[in-house]
Amino acid sequence: MSEMETTKAKPEKLPITVSKPTPYTFDLGNLLANDPNPLEVSSSEPINAALKATARDGVQSLLNQLLTTCPINSSQQGVLLTLPAPTTMTPRFKPLPTPKPPTKWELFARKKGIGKFSSKPGAALADKERRKKLVYDEEKGDWVPRWGYKGKNKSDDDWLVEVNEKDWKKEEDAASKGSSIRGMSRTERKDRIRRNERKMRNNERKARKSGSS
Repeated sequence: MSEMETTKAKPEKLPITVSKPTPYTFDLGNLLANDPNPLEVSSSEPINAALKATARDGVQSLLNQLLTTCPINSSQQGVLLTLPAPTTMTPRFKPLPTPKPPTKWELFARKKGIGKFSSKPGAALADKERRKKLVYDEEKGDWVPRWGYKGKNKSDDDWLVEVNEKDWKKEEDAASKGSSIRGMSRTERKDRIRRNERKMRNNERKARKSGSS
């Protein structure tokens, strides 16, 4: 086999200009090209090939229109092309969101001029940070902490909690020693902190010795 036969044939370059019986109409703001010409598909040609050729002609015409009518500027980010305003109104998939009605706290804060409604500088940011830790309780009609004491995650219905047998045995052992599980855990935490501090001091002494040698 010759070298010409082994090399793959280069793909044919398609023309840049596209001529249609009825010219395209464009909405450059939406990058839309409308082809009013009917789709012609021969019986000997696969329909996918015809659709691909028609789509290619539409994209080529759209690019030609963009490059010849839209202003082009060069910047540090590269070459930028400024699109005009869209002319085709497209429907929304979902309706516009309705504004949420103000809560009781917002009505009170707006009336008193507190929180984000205060005229003091930085009040809005401080109120935003504070509100991250609060959540509005519809039943109580007030802002409560998200977690912790009197938090939203605490339910008044959970005033009785069953203790498993393992924790109950620990409580009995601690009570026999005149302590409790909470007191033992607090003591364990203090001991762990002391051990960590000793380790840190030992590491610092070793680092100083290795640096001086």
